[in-house]
Parts: sequence; structure tokens; C-alpha cells
Amino acid sequence: MIKIAFCDDDLSVLKELQELLDRYRVEQNWEIGYTAFHSPLDLLAEIERGTRFDILFLDVLMPGENGIDTAAEIRNYDSDVKIIFLTSSAEFAVQSYSVGAYFYQIKPIWAESFYHLMDSVLATCEKEQTSSLILRCKSGITRIDLKQLEYCEIIHRTLFFHLTSGKVLESIGSMDELCSRLEPYGNFLRPHRSFLINLEYVQNLSTHVITMSCLTEIPIPRGKYNEIKNAFLEYAFQNRQVMI
Repeated sequence: MIKIAFCDDDLSVLKELQELLDRYRVEQNWEIGYTAFHSPLDLLAEIERGTRFDILFLDVLMPGENGIDTAAEIRNYDSDVKIIFLTSSAEFAVQSYSVGAYFYQIKPIWAESFYHLMDSVLATCEKEQTSSLILRCKSGITRIDLKQLEYCEIIHRTLFFHLTSGKVLESIGSMDELCSRLEPYGNFLRPHRSFLINLEYVQNLSTHVITMSCLTEIPIPRGKYNEIKNAFLEYAFQNRQVMI
């Protein structure tokens, strides 16, 4: 289910947004849940508690803390939420994109423009959700593109996600659970109890070691070479990567 948050100090705007979304999700048959916040501080407190939203409609001009500053703080916890700014002024349009705004919507909000905006942002969310993984890291909640995941290793109860960019993300979790979640994608293999690899980034395979594109060497347990070799070749053939 897609989760949306509305944050505006004007109760009439919150009511209008909720009515527009109610009509949209019925007409378009979308399963969408939403929460309305009258204060940016209440929204921040909810996000700091670990609540994650897919889309956030955020007013810019609010008493106490403006929407741009609120968004900057939110980015410390969630780098992926789609932030849509709502305002009666274009004054902060350029500044809004410094915090990764998805869109800058000028009020008033007409039904037609709201529907077009929802079509666009939901299509983006749907595309990302089919090929991504959401992690609860020390730095906050992060979404990673599975195409960028080269391999993962577990040390004690901490999972280390090694991305193709060289970045490493840490998250507490279970390797068994991670393998179950990624199994349907077909390109992940667990050659060793402590490692999960993306077959797309296997550079070399020998009897004792798998060498990844980043040159990390993954140990192959005794007696598992043929099983791993067959899984790798099957993946390569399916993706037409073998020329022999």
C-alpha cells in the first residue's frame, strides 16, 4: 500500500487534499493510506519514530518552521520519500530542489492537476518498488536500487550492503530473510552462509573463490563449486551472456 502524508497549517487545505485523494483512489482503484499533519513538528516527530511515507505533500509557508527546512530534516531520515511542495508563491521553487523535491505545486490545487500529479508520482513509486529494497540504516531509512547491489555480507547480526558505487550500508537483519526476499529476482545467489552475491557482477569463478567486479573475493565452501558454477552458467545463459 502507498502511504501519503499531508502537512499544512491550513485545515481547509488539508480537507481539500483528503477529498481529492479520496476521489482519486476510488476512481483509479489505488490502495492508498494517508495521514494529515497540521504542524511540521508533528510530522518530523512521526518520521523520527520510524514511520515511512512514500509521498509527502508539504506546505512551504508554515509558522514555526517552513517546509524547506522541514524537508531538509526529513532527508536525514529518508532519502527516498517523494516530496511535493505546496505553496501560493513561486519564491522558493529553486530552493526546493536542493532538498530533492519531486514537484513544486502552486496553490490553489485543481482536481485535474492533482490527478495528473498523482498519476506521475505513483508511476514513479511503483517502478521503484518493483526493483528496490528499503533498509533501516544508522543514517535513516534508505531505498537502494537492486541493480546497484553487488553483494551483501553478514557479520554477527549486521548486514553490510556493498553497492557498485563503493558505498557500504549497514542494517541489522537476517541473511535468511534477505535471501527469501530477493530470491524471486533470479540474479542473487548465496554461495556461502555469510554472503549473498549479485550474479551480474561475478567477474571470475574458480574452484575456491568468486571474484566480484569490485575485486572482492568470496570464499566457496568445500563441495559447493559445481552447484555455484551451474547456477552462474544458468543465469548467464538465460541472459544470453555466454559465448562458447
